[in-house]
Order: sequence, then structure tokens, then C-alpha cells
Amino acid sequence: MEKLSRLIGAARSGDLDILREMIADGADLDWKDEKGYTPLIISCYNNKIEAAALLIKAGANVDACDIGGNTALMGVSFKGYPHIVNLLIDHGANVDLQHGNGGTALMFAAMFGRNDVLKILIDKGADKSLVDVRGLSVFDLAAQQGNEEALSLLYKD
Repeated sequence: MEKLSRLIGAARSGDLDILREMIADGADLDWKDEKGYTPLIISCYNNKIEAAALLIKAGANVDACDIGGNTALMGVSFKGYPHIVNLLIDHGANVDLQHGNGGTALMFAAMFGRNDVLKILIDKGADKSLVDVRGLSVFDLAAQQGNEEALSLLYKD
């Protein structure tokens, strides 16, 4: 357990030397902590793109999710890290996965005003027709937040 805590800590801080050492030692890159966070999810949530890239290259699952069903892509869409959004999508992250309540990365970007991320997700083919468990679409969620720019981006096409 101590070894796995060290792995999560290195992912959180972006300590590439420790990550390389642990990868070389065969660390389980898809191990989850008590919240279901994998090292990749942690590195992405903490805006550590080099650590995320290293973990992906070493075979970490880009679509792993935490106990709520949130993926790294959902987290960085909420936080607004377009460079990590691109990294994850370029390495096969599914833009249309839905978490436990049906939310998607696109919905998070719209709700939290991360319109640069929203544009990337739209350009990468995110499905605008998905709805959450309440039946709300990304259009509904953007409108609820008064995110006019998101609505403009969503209605383009």
C-alpha cells in the first residue's frame, strides 16, 4: 500500500523521476485509491501534463473512472485544461463516456464556462445529443448557466 501511495503522490506532484522508477518496477498504473482515482486521473486533475503523458505512454487506461464514474477527461473539462484534453483525446479517450449521473466531458465544459475545452470536444466529435439522468442536454446545462458563448458554439454546424 505504501508503494501505491507513493505512486499517487508522484502523479499528484508530477515527479517524473519517481514515476519512471515505479513504472520500471512494474507498478500497477490502473490501481485506484479509496476514491477510485488512478495515477493518471490524479496527474490530470493536478494539471501535470508531463506526468500524464508518461503514464499514458506506459500503458495507463485513459478511460479509467473514479467511484463516481468520472474520467480524467471529465475532470480536465471541468477544470479547464485544454492541453490535457488534447493529450487524452489524442491517446484514445472516449469523449462521450457518461458518469454515474449521465454527465459528459462536454456537459462539464459547458456548465463551468470552459469554452476553449468545449470547442475542442465539439471539434473532436463529442455527441451533443446525450442527456443526463434528469433528461438535460448540454444545451440545457449551458442555458441554465447563462453560457451564451457555449450555446453559440453548440449551435454552430
